[in-house]
Amino acid sequence: MSERKSGKICFVIQRYGLEVNGGAELHCRQLAEHMLAYYDNIEVLTTKALDYLSWADHYREDEEDINGIHVRRFSVERERDLKVFGPLNRRFETKGLPETGEEEWLIEQGPYAPAIPAYIREHRDEYEAFIFFTYLYYTTVEGIKAAGNKAVLIPTAHEEPAIHMHIYDGVFNTPKGILYNTAVEMAMVNKLFHNEKVRSYTGGVGVELPDVVSAERFWEKYGDEPFMLYVGRLDEAKGGIELLRYFAEYKRRNPSKLRLRLMGKSAVKLPDDPDIIPMGFVSDEDKFDGMAAASIVIMPSPRESLSMVVLEGMKCGAPVLVNGNCDVLKDHCIRSNGALYYQNYFEFEGCVNYLLGHEEEKKLMSANAKKYVEENYRWDIICERLCELI
Repeated sequence: MSERKSGKICFVIQRYGLEVNGGAELHCRQLAEHMLAYYDNIEVLTTKALDYLSWADHYREDEEDINGIHVRRFSVERERDLKVFGPLNRRFETKGLPETGEEEWLIEQGPYAPAIPAYIREHRDEYEAFIFFTYLYYTTVEGIKAAGNKAVLIPTAHEEPAIHMHIYDGVFNTPKGILYNTAVEMAMVNKLFHNEKVRSYTGGVGVELPDVVSAERFWEKYGDEPFMLYVGRLDEAKGGIELLRYFAEYKRRNPSKLRLRLMGKSAVKLPDDPDIIPMGFVSDEDKFDGMAAASIVIMPSPRESLSMVVLEGMKCGAPVLVNGNCDVLKDHCIRSNGALYYQNYFEFEGCVNYLLGHEEEKKLMSANAKKYVEENYRWDIICERLCELI
């Protein structure tokens, strides 16, 4: 372990809290808490928002302590108006925007909290570094301008229209260090922004399981019929609609007792199908037990910068199937030799049938997947790399 530091570091992210449901936000909170083993004084700058669609103020207190981290919250001055942002975003995606239009897009996307970069400018000398999470938002774009060479970026970037905007040039070239989630992400960003000169490492998340994970406990509670498991927010951008369509087609062509269980909030209308079981938000015990019990853990998203769900599923020993149109997810499969990927319906069907019908091969894949996660996604490795960048 690196020598313990007495200085103060600060994480900057759009939302932060135990109630916040989001991969990047959870990643940030976990990393901040693990960095307490290396730094005596850690703070977070964030908004008072809980909902990422409206960015409306939710938290009342300006400051609070969460698990040893001091959190400073700032109001969002203007909530997101989808009637304004929607047409602006469609115009960007079809025709592009001039630089002033990109700046307008950034503000309208939100969260528009100019008090955060203002605080950074005023208190910059009090901190050794500001660690910014997620390249996409106003808090990062304007915050990095204010922090300058005290900025470290954890971009959680993937291929999407927004990353091609010119307003992000400074985001990827200004920081003194960047901690990417994967080598695929680093290669993509280097190609787009020619920022190889910025000192960089790959990091990601440390994958930790409860002391006891029990498939039997899940079967006793919910029944022992075979099921495919999706964990997370189910929406169109995450491949939710395609997953529902593929599953229905699979069951039509392959009658069986296989069900689809959905853990988390659904942002799409679910069909009236007894084989599709929405479970809503569940406890960590149920989540990990469910992964261990699942016939397949599915990740249909075409755009992921890491996917904690996939890594957790691998460590639980679950057979994992992912959307191979996402380079990051495909890379997990290839590097681990422990999961399968599909790029169209018929590949999806073939992979499902293979995983359901080849027990010995599935055991070998599960062993490979566990080894891959244990060797690459540990908090001590990730924290050491972040300390070096700071």
